[in-house]
Amino acid sequence: MSAEANQSITLPVLGMTCASCQHHVETALLATVGVQSAHVDLMTNRANVKFDPAAATPSSLVEAIRAAGYDAVIPRADAGSAQASSDDAISVAAARKAWATLAAGAAAMLLAMPLDTEMGALDHALMAMAPWLYALPAAPVRWSLLAMTAALMAWAGRSIYSNAWRALRHGATNMNTLVSLGTGVAFAWSAYATLLPAPGRPVYFDAVLLILGFLLLGKSLEGRAKRRALAALDSLARLRPVTARRVANGIETVVPLEEIQRGDCVLVLPGERFPVDAAIVEGHTSVDESMLTGESTPQAREPGGRVLAGSLNYDGAVTCRAQSLGEATVLEQITRMVEQAQGSRAPMERLADRASSIFVPVVLALAAITFGVWFFAAHSFSMALANTVAVLVVACPCAMGLAVPAALTVAVGRGAQLGILYKGGEALERLAHLDVVVLDKTGTLTVGRPVLAGVRSVTARLANDLLRLAAAAEEHSNHPLAHAVVDHARALGLSWPPAQELQIYPGRGLSARVEGLECLLGNEALFREMFIPLPSELNMPVREPQPGVTRLWMALDNIAVGYFDARDALRPDAAEAVAALRLMGSGAAELRVMMLTGDTLAAAEPIAQQAGINEIEAGLDPAAKLARIRALQEEGLRVAMVGDGINDAAALAQADAGIAMGSGADLAQEAGDVLLLRAQPSAIPDALNLARATLAVMRQNLAWAAGYNLLGIPLAAGLLYPAFHILLTPWLAAAAMALSSVCVLANSLRLRGWQPGSQGRGA
Repeated sequence: MSAEANQSITLPVLGMTCASCQHHVETALLATVGVQSAHVDLMTNRANVKFDPAAATPSSLVEAIRAAGYDAVIPRADAGSAQASSDDAISVAAARKAWATLAAGAAAMLLAMPLDTEMGALDHALMAMAPWLYALPAAPVRWSLLAMTAALMAWAGRSIYSNAWRALRHGATNMNTLVSLGTGVAFAWSAYATLLPAPGRPVYFDAVLLILGFLLLGKSLEGRAKRRALAALDSLARLRPVTARRVANGIETVVPLEEIQRGDCVLVLPGERFPVDAAIVEGHTSVDESMLTGESTPQAREPGGRVLAGSLNYDGAVTCRAQSLGEATVLEQITRMVEQAQGSRAPMERLADRASSIFVPVVLALAAITFGVWFFAAHSFSMALANTVAVLVVACPCAMGLAVPAALTVAVGRGAQLGILYKGGEALERLAHLDVVVLDKTGTLTVGRPVLAGVRSVTARLANDLLRLAAAAEEHSNHPLAHAVVDHARALGLSWPPAQELQIYPGRGLSARVEGLECLLGNEALFREMFIPLPSELNMPVREPQPGVTRLWMALDNIAVGYFDARDALRPDAAEAVAALRLMGSGAAELRVMMLTGDTLAAAEPIAQQAGINEIEAGLDPAAKLARIRALQEEGLRVAMVGDGINDAAALAQADAGIAMGSGADLAQEAGDVLLLRAQPSAIPDALNLARATLAVMRQNLAWAAGYNLLGIPLAAGLLYPAFHILLTPWLAAAAMALSSVCVLANSLRLRGWQPGSQGRGA
């Protein structure tokens, strides 16, 4: 089966609580016959699977997940909203159970204090404030605590214990295993001490309840933080209206969006969002596209102008003709790219994956060692039990599993809000480590819509006749110079017949048959390749091109007949962007900024000087640009290429980080790792700085997760007790465990407030 025949599916996975769960599900999927790749995302609780439909089916993938001890469902069309509602309900229920269990745990702690045979300073203070506590008979108090704890374990901790049991049945371990074992052992001992009370047999009902309470509270806070991290994706989904005003034969009808067909006329009133990608046919307005492109300034639109689904109509009622519907709209493409990027895996995550795969078994072994050392060395079963439970519950594989994907998810969402679409975690990491930024000229540093500054004929043919023939050949080309020729011809009111046999020569020009003539338009390199002498080579008078002007030569039937001079303008923010890029070097060294262009040196040099670029290489076709990128990489440099994604596609793909300048109309371009919907040079340093800030947060999260476990587990095991008499009680260990993953998520959420212009070494 060819790679093209593989299918992909995203399955919601139920029951995952930590990085170990993620590892078990991913391993089960990869072991399934027909599965080519699988990525399980703990942030969104989804599995993205690529499989061969001849060997595997969605049902078999679901069965594989269930066989691993978890559950999954085949997604429905309304799965997104249903999943969001389900997550909200689970979070609310977890919070309710958490507060009830914590309150019961606090009460149990007070009631259990008089049961301790050894009285400390806190006991004496409590006796002075509430002497009635110490007057309560011990046996009824113990039995009441036993009943209350058992009931709350069955109610609040049911999902924890059932998930742990399901994992055990399948030979797997996870965070639920640690918590279940810790609370189960503590409860069993407390029940034994209640049935057969004796001096030196303390009860740990308060610890059991507080452990469960803190765990549930942490899960509730974690769920809320995850939803905030995914808020950018949710906000994109809410942009699409569910109905549209269809206009047919002068009659307006409000219909479900699904009924709109390509070519239908749709009326959009001020304050409403456009339901589809469309072209305005009647009316004038201004449009807010900030949620799609990051461009905060309203854009004027008039008949013929293009509008995007989800953008806001400000101040005019307009009628527009539907062009792209459903998944073909720019909004849906952006949403799909953001979703895929948030579900991708960054290289830094591999370290966490390796650690999480062995984390729980290692903790179980350390807990067993802790119990043995304390029991045999200190001859204290109660201290051995308490420290063992503390080790089991303080360990937190969640923080390790969320460290990288949490930061990646928030950063990708924030980037989308700013019109910066990262295509995955690997692209984002590569963008944070660069030595050279290579810039294309036309459409990157310049506006990309050059205008004709002159049309010259070197034969008896009139200039307008050449312009008419050239417009016919260039009409179906997307090159900026083609637009300049066609726009100028239309402005003069010229008309032309359709061209035939159109042939594009990337980076050099094109040829076509127009009115029976072989028409060739291109640069000097193309003319030399076709062995067509230029007028200057035939001693014909030709004006020298002015600085900053691009010259397009024209030949008819292999004879040069004239040329077109076009001038493009530097984008207003280009010089500022180049200066910002230079300052992003490591240490005292500046980041190296170069220009590679297919234009002539005479046309490129003034633009480079205005932008503040000293290194220029002109007259390069796509192959030469590709070769130059490779040459820089062979010098050991990490290179980013910034271009328009068409003529620069090969160079974008070769670069360590490819950045495609685009607009809504060009969203389909696949070249590069980053797509800038806000097609302005200032978006380039923004993309790099956000990537650097994200990488910094990832490192902080990993350092926190690793440091927490490296410090918390020895502290819980009592390694500091001999020297400092410091012990981490089980309920404090549970509170620290719940706090650890919440801290990782909270640190990642700082990226939601990242602003353009912020330095990349932090959020």
